[in-house]
Amino acid sequence: MKLQKIFLSIAALVLVVGAVVSSGQFGLNWPRLPQLSIPQTVTIPGGEKVRVVTEESIVIDVVDNVSPAVVTVGITQTRRIGDMLEFNPFDPFSPFQRRPGKSQKIEQDIGSGFIVEGGLVVTNKHVVSVSDATYRVITKDDKTYEVKKIYRDPSNDLAILKIESNGLPTVEMGDSDKIKVGQMAIAIGTALGEFRHTVTTGVISGVGRGIEAGSPFEGSAERLDNVIQTDAAINPGNSGGPLLNSSGQVVGVNTAVSSEGQNIGFALPINVVKEALTNFNATGQFNRPYLGVRYQMIPKQTAILNDIPEGAYLAEVVEGSPADKAGLEVEDIITKFDGQKLSDENDLAKAISKKKVGDTVSLTVWRDEKEIEINVTLGNQDGQ
Repeated sequence: MKLQKIFLSIAALVLVVGAVVSSGQFGLNWPRLPQLSIPQTVTIPGGEKVRVVTEESIVIDVVDNVSPAVVTVGITQTRRIGDMLEFNPFDPFSPFQRRPGKSQKIEQDIGSGFIVEGGLVVTNKHVVSVSDATYRVITKDDKTYEVKKIYRDPSNDLAILKIESNGLPTVEMGDSDKIKVGQMAIAIGTALGEFRHTVTTGVISGVGRGIEAGSPFEGSAERLDNVIQTDAAINPGNSGGPLLNSSGQVVGVNTAVSSEGQNIGFALPINVVKEALTNFNATGQFNRPYLGVRYQMIPKQTAILNDIPEGAYLAEVVEGSPADKAGLEVEDIITKFDGQKLSDENDLAKAISKKKVGDTVSLTVWRDEKEIEINVTLGNQDGQ
């Protein structure tokens, strides 16, 4: 028992002495460990100073610089609610009658966009797909602008909104042909049509993808090729917003998210937008080469099994279209486009997109078990 008291006394004495010494009463101080810090600049051979940045500071700088040019797209439409089906037993010919409900004006944020130049906002076509609705654009500082005109691209999921305003901040567009898998990606948009200017980060996960894109609000969908895949979270409502690189340049237009996986989003390459803007500024519309057919590609395996050539099977020829005027018919199979063989990798739409309005192309067509040559002058599909 005495031994235990001695140990306790010694321990108490050590604590007291340690406290007095550490307080500096006798001029003694324990050496302090140096604080670690990341240098703001470093000097490289040659004497040049280079700024050192972290990933966090990169994202903050990009968001601060680009967010003022990112907008929310809202819709205003009238819907009838409360319709009721009534039963009238005294009317044997029409016992069920519908009593109309009340009309209600509904306003909702449905997508995103970004300002490219004076009064022009880029977004997705499926965001503004309702023709009898009115749309508005809301900037980061909560100013609202009525959309005066909508130009829809018939070949891509793109639209340009015209608003009456000058002097608004604009984005800088990069070069989507130079992006690399693994580089940083930053997305900004109105997530779920509710949370404006939501920022998510990730990397470029893949390029040259093919997807079915559509709107969760309107139920529309279309096939898009050569899109960018990213793991930066893209949610419904992000559609039309910018996908940015670490320099704050727009490299894509956020378009779709996979419903079958996690962290799989897609964006249209910005070079497609730049080309569309060039056409738009020159003509006031989207000039796209137009053939005027609805088709289905016949893959190689199907062609072999059915003893028919590989190519584009025409299910419909639009009346009055360039295809109709040139003599193309339903059930024709276009096997070559200007001498290039058509396949799943080089389908008819991709071949047409490489041409210009007014170009005359030679089509090799399989009809009645023999090949014929037909020349077609491509028209213009007005995107307004």
